[in-house]
Amino acid sequence: MSADRSVEFLLIGGGVASAHCAAELRALGAEGEIAIVGREADPPYDRPPVSKDYLRGESGREDAHVHPLGWYEENGVELLTGTNVMSLDPAARTAKLQTKEEISFVKALIATGAMVNILRVDGAQLDGIHYLRAFGNADSIRDDVGSAEHVAIIGGSYIGTEVAASLKSMGKRCTIVMLEEVALSGAFGDEVGRYFHDLLEANGVGLLGGQELVAFEGDERVSKVLTASGHEVECDAVVIGAGVRPDAILAQKAGLEVDDGIVCDARLETSAPGIFAAGDCCSYESVVHGRRLRVEHWDVALQQGRHVAKAMLGEQRAFDEVPYFFSDLADWASLEYVGPAEDWDEILWRGDRDRGDFTAWYLQDERVVAALTGGRSVDLVHARRLLAERTDVSAHKNLLTEDSSDLADVS
Repeated sequence: MSADRSVEFLLIGGGVASAHCAAELRALGAEGEIAIVGREADPPYDRPPVSKDYLRGESGREDAHVHPLGWYEENGVELLTGTNVMSLDPAARTAKLQTKEEISFVKALIATGAMVNILRVDGAQLDGIHYLRAFGNADSIRDDVGSAEHVAIIGGSYIGTEVAASLKSMGKRCTIVMLEEVALSGAFGDEVGRYFHDLLEANGVGLLGGQELVAFEGDERVSKVLTASGHEVECDAVVIGAGVRPDAILAQKAGLEVDDGIVCDARLETSAPGIFAAGDCCSYESVVHGRRLRVEHWDVALQQGRHVAKAMLGEQRAFDEVPYFFSDLADWASLEYVGPAEDWDEILWRGDRDRGDFTAWYLQDERVVAALTGGRSVDLVHARRLLAERTDVSAHKNLLTEDSSDLADVS
């Protein structure tokens, strides 16, 4: 039985990786048919605004679209939104959609992203408890907290701190309840995390660290958060930022190798030749870090989507971009980070933390393994170079810390 139709490039997942892969394919002269299949109703969009300006009502959905709606038709890219790929047969080169249609393909990208971790505790089914991943979640939160006086945020990482900052700037009293003692310490360590922890507190966000959530209480609607140590946080709504896990279900069902994501080589090719992965679901062999890596950052998904386009057209180069991440806490602070650092044995500071104009250099064995900046984007250019080249900086630590030094001299 033959497939209902065929395309040359099938891009599974309606996010930034697929959108940029399609654009790169066309930019490189690929003429074959391209189809993007995504389960969300919206066309591919950038997710960072969901916890920031879109959540605050300062921008619209169209502002976050990767491409204008007319771009897909103009560039001969078929966009199937609100559609799931139910199964994938790597040998037969076919995919079955929820519409019962079967599509054959020559090359494929799996960019299915990640799924939020759902907390299984008493009271988790109460009204007023929200998770944040997509536009619709942000709409629900904004509508629901309109009359709320106090919102509890579960989790002290990126989503938790960004949402708390956004809601506080909207006039809501917020308290972050988190396992870690220091906000953002899971990614940046206690020393750097403390800077942002103190900044959140200085702007009126409550922080309750070292707390294990055990239950929510309320009569139909949540009214209280309970922790293992006995703390009770009264609230009118809850937003949970408990992290995500890679969505590798389709790949696993298809028989591809899966281990904390879809296992890929340095070119982002999966265990099935001609099928690639990118974004939150991609666990790839990083030639930069010398280890397997899976990164849940917007820029990485974008860059990997572009790289897959080149690989689909025959390029053999490894993906060697240094992962980049940014976060905004309302208009209080913006941070940029390259890495990620798995471990470090020293942190050096450059600039003025009191003014929010600084760089934190993460070193391990006298080499830069990550760098975080506040208001100093130019330092990241050098951080990327030092990280990628694995430069021994033992003789140049004074240049890394002196504000007037030329970082180009660190080599």
